[in-house]
Amino acid sequence: MARLPGRIALITGAGSGIGLATAELFAREGAKVVLVGRNEAALADATTRIGKELAVPVVADVSRPEDNARMVQTAIDRFGGLDIFIANAGIEGATTSIETYPIETFDEVMAINVRGVFLGLKYAIPALRQRGGGSIVITSSIGGIRGRGQGNSAYIASKHAEIGLMRTATMECAPHNIRVNAVLPGPTETRMMRSLEESRSPGDPAKARAALVNAAPLRRYGAPEEIANVMLFLASDEASLCTGGVYSADGGFSAT
Repeated sequence: MARLPGRIALITGAGSGIGLATAELFAREGAKVVLVGRNEAALADATTRIGKELAVPVVADVSRPEDNARMVQTAIDRFGGLDIFIANAGIEGATTSIETYPIETFDEVMAINVRGVFLGLKYAIPALRQRGGGSIVITSSIGGIRGRGQGNSAYIASKHAEIGLMRTATMECAPHNIRVNAVLPGPTETRMMRSLEESRSPGDPAKARAALVNAAPLRRYGAPEEIANVMLFLASDEASLCTGGVYSADGGFSAT
């Protein structure tokens, strides 16, 4: 039995990784999905894989108010409304000390990871309210509750901020039957992790990977599909009492 029958979901960062896995899973569970991202080719491929009757792509920059308004309006125009918002888009930034961190890179990370989530909430909440409620899930990170590692000041700060936005939205949205939660992935098999491995161990990314694997109690990375399973639970009616929560999906990193 489908767990999201007739639901309409908007997913940012949907062209690859966790966003794509979530979109594919939601569609299999009965939802129609709006796929948002900056890579037009990746979105087109994702739409073809899911099926054009179930998915529509929107090329957008989540740091721009007009793009957020447009992606929400696309959900309304194409499918009739919005029931689920997955604020998943994010970037990793640089790996270097605060002293040497490029200011323009810091600003870019904050624009995508924090301003992007804020704007997504700003435009999605009214649409969810018009449907009588719904579910919002923000993809944060174990970096949202830990300061693990060195040289990731912008990323760590942005992921902490996302949890703050989630908690504020929880209080504002509860009277409207809108649940808001955050998922905190640990190391996951995505493009972002490949980039982080290389930046932490230039020329020898396997060394950084081995260190991360050895630090995880489960001794492995997660798969995007495993994170998508957590998203599905929080988006579904099975999580009807869950709001304001921080859900780690990190192989035990947050316990260490």
